[in-house]
Parts: sequence; structure tokens; C-alpha cells
Amino acid sequence: MRLHDFLDYHAREQPEVEFAVEADRRLTYHDAAEAVNRIAHALVESGLSAGDRMAVLSKNSIEYALLYFAASRVGAITVPLNYRLAPPEISYIVNDSESRMLLASDEYVPLIDGIRGELGAVKRFVAIGRGAGGWNAWDDFIAGHPATAPARNISADADVYQMYTSGTTGRPKGAVITHRALATNLQQVTFSITSTVRSEPGDRCLIVAPLYHAAAAMTAFFAVYVGASMWIMADFVPAEVVRALSEERIAMATLVPAMIQACLVMVPDVAERRYPSLRLISYGASPIAEHTLRQALEVFGCEFAQGYGMTELSAVATYLLPGDHRRALAEKPELLLSAGRPIVGTEIRIVDGNDRDVPRGTIGEIIVRGGQMMRGYWRQDAATKEALRGGWMHTGDAGLMDEEGFIYIQDRMKDMIVSGGENIYPREVEDVLLEHPAIADAAVLGVPDERFGEAVKAVVMLRAGASATEADIVEFCRDKLGGYKRPRSVDIVDTLPRNPTGKILKTALRDKYWAGRARRVG
Repeated sequence: MRLHDFLDYHAREQPEVEFAVEADRRLTYHDAAEAVNRIAHALVESGLSAGDRMAVLSKNSIEYALLYFAASRVGAITVPLNYRLAPPEISYIVNDSESRMLLASDEYVPLIDGIRGELGAVKRFVAIGRGAGGWNAWDDFIAGHPATAPARNISADADVYQMYTSGTTGRPKGAVITHRALATNLQQVTFSITSTVRSEPGDRCLIVAPLYHAAAAMTAFFAVYVGASMWIMADFVPAEVVRALSEERIAMATLVPAMIQACLVMVPDVAERRYPSLRLISYGASPIAEHTLRQALEVFGCEFAQGYGMTELSAVATYLLPGDHRRALAEKPELLLSAGRPIVGTEIRIVDGNDRDVPRGTIGEIIVRGGQMMRGYWRQDAATKEALRGGWMHTGDAGLMDEEGFIYIQDRMKDMIVSGGENIYPREVEDVLLEHPAIADAAVLGVPDERFGEAVKAVVMLRAGASATEADIVEFCRDKLGGYKRPRSVDIVDTLPRNPTGKILKTALRDKYWAGRARRVG
């Protein structure tokens, strides 16, 4: 099956059912299928062949969702861009992916214009809006194209999208997902969710996490897979999310714990409202604090499920299901620290450095095997071979498995920071810090943050005779890193702790910031 097959099916079987809502805009499945066909013809007319990449830079919108399905129909591969990245980071991804087309919403047109001269492979620039000089406006782009599907036969083994995951040793890598892998993960997710929480055609699913992220994209695809409706929000505004959950018949929502916390803390009437349609809140990126979950259960009155996965696995590998949450609150609170158990059709092992299984309860690397695995990293054969050695996806996450098969994430094998649901690899930030003329060495780590779970901290040594302040260093990073990657604080020290081989001991650095607190990332 291909991604667009699910849209076609529901457009035929329930054409007048709501496909998506964004602010005061509403689209039925019939209208969505016709719009996708027009966009697909426009992509073909623009010269996109099957296998060509197209980059998208936008906040959530109906058009963004339609683009995924239109590209699928003609065999083009969507390359979603994180709008929080700095211009050099965006330029790198567009060039690395060899994208031949770039589509950007009006608010990001000036950003792209600033780096346009660097984007050699891009042959056409389309504004998802009115556009400007050198850009095709959206309405002009799709005008005059037929509402029937273009004649292209796309294999289920073809690529459907290419999402970039932050690099642990420098540059990000493009994880290539096929239609077959995506369809497999949709089946797995649907089986897991609907085995405990019913799903009905026309249910509204809240899409507020950004569609450049695997979890948000999976939520959107899940909605279409089951014939539900996407309630699309461009930005996370706690009061508006709470209002929508209360007043707009939202049945399911995917949020990160930081979003749940913000809704509970920042919206004064959240506990006074009622949420009669809400049946499930799925969360991920990190476990949820017990007191936050208890409060959320009381306030929202729905089921909760935690998903664990990664871009390289389409999205999801495990679930801590609603029944597991109820059991945790009733008798086994330590389950709230778990990322759950493997979803159907997925195997998980905990292994040592030689890929040998370790005993239950012993920490090792989490490796995963299932039909949802990526095809590989774009143009990086060595990295692909290493990540998928032996037919297993090596996640880089350290964890353990208990006697019941529940997975507990202990730490990131490569010290990844999880801040507000975004993955940040310290090496990328450290490379920027080391460009500062006053900095001799640097270590970047995650420290506790009440709002985002973890915040980026830099610990730096200065060069002999050099001087720099915390403000100087933070400002230095401003134009070189996306906002969420920039250090929120900087400690200037005389020495950094190292092991006998010279490697910085980040565990020793982290200890003082996490004293008395459990570092629980998922």
C-alpha cells in the first residue's frame, strides 16, 4: 500500500466526511482528494520525476498535509524542514537531499531568499501563500490542473519521505522511509491504539506538534488511515489547545509532556472545563511525571498512551498502553518510568557492545527489528550499515528490559538532550561553540528545566588570556543554531573532567545539576 491509497479509499467511501479543519477552513475527503490530484499534476508539470526530492518549510497547515499525499501520488519524496533551524542548517539539508523543488509558507520566504544562491539543485520555488518576486504563488501553482489522478504507478517499495535526524557526529542524516515501512507502522499503531481505545470515522485528531516531526506526521497519517479528521493548529498555544479539546469534539491528541504540563499550568480554567469527546492523549519524547499524569487524568478524564520510537523507525516501536497507565497508578508506579512494550510485529533486544543479549534488568543498547525500519540514510552507506547491522536498528539509546518485557530508557548512548520534545545532539552545539575565538574546549549537556524537561547548558574552558561572558557566548550561537539548540546557560570553568583517554566525562558534569533528581528521557 502507498500513503495516498488511504486517502483515495475514504474519498470514495465517505466523501462528505471531514478530512481536515484549520481555523475557519474545512475540507471534506472528496475535496481533499481533488486538491491532492491538482497539486500532483502541478508537481509533474514542474518537472518532478518519481524519486525526486521536494523540500517543505512551513508551519502546520492543510496545504502541508496535502503535499505529503500529493508527493506520494507521483512518487516524489517529501523532505520536511524544521523551521526552527538556522539558515545554514536549512541550506545544508536542502542541498544534501538534492531537492529539486522548495515550497515555503510566506513567513519563511525571506529566510529562503537569504540563502537562495546556495541552493543549487532547486529548480522551482513555490510559496504556500501569495508569494513574492521569484516565487510561484500557491493559487497560481495549482490553477487549471485537473482533479483526476495523474497516471503514475508508484511501488510500495518506493521512498515516501526523507526526514533529517540530528547527527551525533556532526551533520544531520536523512532517514529514508518507504511506503511499505510507513504502511506497516500505521497498521502497528492502529492495532495498538484501537485495541484499547475505539476509533470511528470522522473522529477529530489534534495536530499541533509540527508536521516536520515523525510523531506529528504519523498522527496525521493515522487520522487518514482510519478515516478520521485532522484538526490542524499552526502553533502550540496552551489556551487554544485547551479550548479545542473542550469545544471542538477532539477525540485524540498527540502531545509531548511539556505541552501537557503547559496546558495544566498556564490555562486558568483547564480544570473547570469538560472534555466530553476526548478519548485518548498520546504522548512521547519523554516519560511523564507521575503528579502531572495524575492531574492530567483527573482534568481531561481520558486514556493516556506513551509512544517510544525514532525517525528511523517511521515513528513508533513501543507503547505504554492505557491499561499500563491504569496499572501504574493503581499498583505499580514504576511503570510510569517505562516506555512500554514492543508494538505488534516489532522485536526489541537489549545488547552489549558486541550485539550480544544482556540479562533482563541489565543496561545495554536498545536495538529494534520490524517492518517499519527505514531503508537507510540518504547517501550515507557506511552510517546505514552501522545503524542497521545484523538487520536490527541500533537506536543509540541505553535501556533495560524487565521480566515482563517493559522497556526502561536509562540514558542516551550518545548523550542526546530532549528539550520540549526536540532531540538535540551535543556534538552539533559543541562544534559551533568551538568556533568562538575565546573558547578552548566545550561540553554540552542537558540540565533540568521545569517547562521543557531539559535545557541546553554549555560548560566551556577559555583560551589562555582570552575573555568572554555568558551573554557573549549565547549571542555567538544565535545565528548559527536553531533556537531550541542554543545554550540557555553557560558555565565557564578552569578544567573539564576527563578519563585517561582524554574523553570529557559528561556524567561527572551532569551529576551536580541532576543531584536529587532522576534524569528520565525517553
